[in-house]
Amino acid sequence: MNTYVSAPRAIVITHRLLVRQLLSKGRVVALLGVGAIISLVVALVSRTVGDDESAEEALELGTEVMANLGFTIVVPIVALVFAAAAFGDLKEDETLVYLWLRPMDRWPMVVGAWLASVTVSLPLTLVPLTVAAFVTNVGSELVWATVLACAVGNLAYSAVFMLLGMLIKNAVVWGIGYILIWEGVVAGLSSVGERLAIRGYTRSIIAEQTGADLYLGNLSLTTATVVPALVVIAAIVLSSLRLRTMDIA
Repeated sequence: MNTYVSAPRAIVITHRLLVRQLLSKGRVVALLGVGAIISLVVALVSRTVGDDESAEEALELGTEVMANLGFTIVVPIVALVFAAAAFGDLKEDETLVYLWLRPMDRWPMVVGAWLASVTVSLPLTLVPLTVAAFVTNVGSELVWATVLACAVGNLAYSAVFMLLGMLIKNAVVWGIGYILIWEGVVAGLSSVGERLAIRGYTRSIIAEQTGADLYLGNLSLTTATVVPALVVIAAIVLSSLRLRTMDIA
């Protein structure tokens, strides 16, 4: 008779299994390369500020470039690739059946999968973007803003895209559509669209920390951090409900 697996143990089991599966060499190298290239662009563009421009103008430019490249492309795309593959890889490798048959609750499996995608994707975004913010040499405000916004954005994107991967096929394609169309276009057309775009919260964190005037960056720091946390909780709950009824055959 199998012993019931406690929630902490179930989280650890799922996390360890998925980290090993998500850490494919090609996937990591490709995404790290994208992050490094965009971070280099951020650093080079930000350092083109002329000597006659003030420190405030330099910080404004560095913040704008970081927000438009790092937090519009790198953070959401990297999170999408790993989070959408969390349960997708398990299903393709038929490993999900192994986890499913073990006597443990579904929600710890979801938490473990989310943590696994964060464990892999967060360093791939946080490290190059933080280095880029530091190299711009426009002040520590941008560095700390980048760290906080990157962490908040990665946690939220990972939870949302994990749920997306459990709900539909071709989640990466639909996720890119969300990033480009909803966050890139619709979010700027209405306040409702802005509130439903994670990009608005990461940009607001950067704007609040640096004092820069950013498009879609008018939310308070409290709102920009609390709402993404609620999004994470909601996505995990919905993913747990979905896992209970998912066809794993």
